[in-house]
Amino acid sequence: MWVCSLGDLVLDVIVRLRQPLAPGADATSEITLSAGGQAANVAAWAAALGGRSRWLGKRAEDDAGRIAARQLERHGVELAGPVAASGNGIIVALVGTDGERSMCPDRGVATDLRPDELDPVWLGGCDWLHVSGYALVRDPIADAAAAAIALAREAGAAVSVDLSSWSVIRDRGPERFRHALEALSPDVVFANEEEERIVGGPLDGVRWILKRGSRGCVFEGVEWAAMEVERVVDTTGAGDALAAGWLVGGPDLALEAAARCVQQPGSMP
Repeated sequence: MWVCSLGDLVLDVIVRLRQPLAPGADATSEITLSAGGQAANVAAWAAALGGRSRWLGKRAEDDAGRIAARQLERHGVELAGPVAASGNGIIVALVGTDGERSMCPDRGVATDLRPDELDPVWLGGCDWLHVSGYALVRDPIADAAAAAIALAREAGAAVSVDLSSWSVIRDRGPERFRHALEALSPDVVFANEEEERIVGGPLDGVRWILKRGSRGCVFEGVEWAAMEVERVVDTTGAGDALAAGWLVGGPDLALEAAARCVQQPGSMP
């Protein structure tokens, strides 16, 4: 299975708290740097799970961009898309003592991807084009995502979309976002419960996959329990791993990938 994933490739600054935040004082933590971004995570997990993958987006040739690109390539992912001189995205992920995370993103040049910067060759041969919802809430990348979907369909690929974050949908405008999603008419949508709620429920005629964290997943109306894990270390990227697993091998592999992800630090396999 060949997955092409469109969206961010960023440098993740992951802060794992060892004690609660102390306003105006210190909180012991562990800090690491790694490649990240929803589209990059999906591409990395698809490769790790036995598929072929390509990341498509706009990145920068600065320090943050070079570190992220090298790490993603080491996961066996092909990189495609324009490269700017500077301004690669950086995301600070704050992981609490319970493993839950909050993100502070600066997406940098990723949102500047334009339709005229796309090369149809990048979409050739792919079985799936997976589009990060973050690529649908900013311009001009939203237009580039629509153009990429059209090119992918011409090449015979199916299209999946992950809604990504209820807060960015809120900021874009839920009704506006839903209308855009309906116009794109993806074959599959991945959403968590908050995202499903803010867009007003599933779209007619679209395969809908509902992510419910530790309570498992609903694959096209059928409930599946989450796999048992010894300990939740970090939930960052679990939904991306699940999406990659489903695209490569279906529900069983999706739940296995999510379980693997939460038992390790970081969002990459």
